Amino acid sequence: MTKDYTAVVTGANGFVGSHLVDLLLEKGFKVRCIVRKSSNLRWLKDKDVEIIDSGLRDKDGLRKAFNGAQYIFHVAGVVKSKKPQGYFDANVENTRVLLDTALEFKDKIKRFVIVSSQTATGPSLDGNPVTEKTECKPITTYGRSKLAQEKLAMSYMSQIPITICRAPAVYGERDTEILIYFQTFVKGLTTSIGFDKKLVSLIHVCDLVNGIFLAAASEKTAGQIYFISSERFYSWEEVGEVTSRILNKKPIHIKVPHFIVYLIAAIAQFFALFKKTAATLNIEKARDITQHAWICGTEKAKRDFGFQQNISLEEGIKRTTDWYKEMKWI
Repeated sequence: MTKDYTAVVTGANGFVGSHLVDLLLEKGFKVRCIVRKSSNLRWLKDKDVEIIDSGLRDKDGLRKAFNGAQYIFHVAGVVKSKKPQGYFDANVENTRVLLDTALEFKDKIKRFVIVSSQTATGPSLDGNPVTEKTECKPITTYGRSKLAQEKLAMSYMSQIPITICRAPAVYGERDTEILIYFQTFVKGLTTSIGFDKKLVSLIHVCDLVNGIFLAAASEKTAGQIYFISSERFYSWEEVGEVTSRILNKKPIHIKVPHFIVYLIAAIAQFFALFKKTAATLNIEKARDITQHAWICGTEKAKRDFGFQQNISLEEGIKRTTDWYKEMKWI
């Protein structure tokens, strides 16, 4: 890649998207950010990017973004919706419009990268990490929508050089989803779900976007799917021990039985019926977080483009909590 290239990023104002923008700028790219007019642009403020106010169904706006661009990174997506169709509208139909528009520029596009999720495959059911060869058995509507997005992308792979990157659980600076874990931790309380030892692949956002970039840059990756993940698998007990050392806190640890998780989820889902926004914890999310293992292998990414985990759990949690403190979020 040379610094004469232009990259387009959807979801550029979000957690993963904004870190990808930072990396692309660092690599010398011209970066165009597709954002909605209502988007909060705090993570893009004062950065040398071109902001394109366009919905992902606005073909004229997308043509403006794609014209002259060599790389497209589709990061935007919906992780919470009150209705199942909301996931498919955002994660599948929006992608369809993007790909249809990209066909008009297919001769110039070097790579179209779609950021997917391990939820498209589902959890490990036999204790072994899932791989790109594992049969996909998503257990949530979100996961089913991401699998449908992948299948849609595959139908365009003969016309556009597409690479799909699946992410596991992601954490790091700017993340608001895992923030509550650290907020309760510093207040002297931490919880874990169930009484069994649960394992998780957990990647720092900077490792993830580096893997996405390497996948886009490689000649081997067109038409392929990759897990971009930590090489190690972590138990939540280990995450808690590392967090305890870094924050110098020894919180009270409460183990929450699975049935209590489902009960809380059912109550939250019921009350969400009367609100505009979807519940963060619902029945499907309860099914998700009570699984024994959400672990995936990275051998294919290592082999094809030399991906490796550079940020250890200790370094990642320290970077994240230092940033939260700086922002006065914890």
